[in-house]
Amino acid sequence: MASRTITITPPGRLPLPGWRELWEAREVFTRFGIRDLKLRYRQTALGVIWVVLQPLLSAGIFSVVFGQIADLSSDGVPYFVFSFAGMLAWTLFNGIVTRSAPSLVNNQALVSKVFFPRMLVPLSAVLSVLVDFLVAAALMVVLLIAYGINPGWAVLALPGWILLVILLGSGIGLLCSALMVQFRDVAYVVPFAMQTLLYASPLAYSLNSVGENIRWLFDINPLTWILEGFRWSLLGLAQPAPWQMIAAVAVSLGVFVAGTLVFSKMERGFADVI
Repeated sequence: MASRTITITPPGRLPLPGWRELWEAREVFTRFGIRDLKLRYRQTALGVIWVVLQPLLSAGIFSVVFGQIADLSSDGVPYFVFSFAGMLAWTLFNGIVTRSAPSLVNNQALVSKVFFPRMLVPLSAVLSVLVDFLVAAALMVVLLIAYGINPGWAVLALPGWILLVILLGSGIGLLCSALMVQFRDVAYVVPFAMQTLLYASPLAYSLNSVGENIRWLFDINPLTWILEGFRWSLLGLAQPAPWQMIAAVAVSLGVFVAGTLVFSKMERGFADVI
């Protein structure tokens, strides 16, 4: 068996990750993702049913609170389907961030003793979360058929919106995972920030229900653009403004690149401080 030499070189001015190393170690990405799935549902009574049950319960609660009690608009779509479509995008984003953020700390024995591209650890959260998303998406299809909703040609744009959610969540997850190695306070900040963002985004209510005096706060929220795009693709609602679609692409890519650069710059010190 031929030996292989790995040369570790100092980083350049721009701390770009070693894309070749990442590709060659892709099995690590797969292994971490599969292990995450197994650990999450091991010794659970309901197993994968939790993937569907969580967004279903959340959509049901939102339908009662915002649809029945607050009597907010759902743009003519049944409120439960409206809420579930929003939860579909949110659970994908939230799952990637919350699972990738503590991933390095949770695997500190491997990070400190074994050499491999550490970036694969937080990125592997995408694999397990995406499996959950696909299961919940199958239920979304059933709901669309049951309620007779035809999204039309806009559904072809759905993979693009999914990709933007993954890029945005992965960029934030990479940043948080790198920072958590040195600052364990991040473990407390992330859940609080995600909980705040949940209600600060038009997830359980229509953007048309937001007052004009605070509308600008929602217009600068990247999740607003993505949620509007999700509902356009899934429910056939109004197409997002062109500037929102362009901004969603630019911000998602920008956040992912920024998270990658910060992670690569801090990576060399992980083994010493973790």
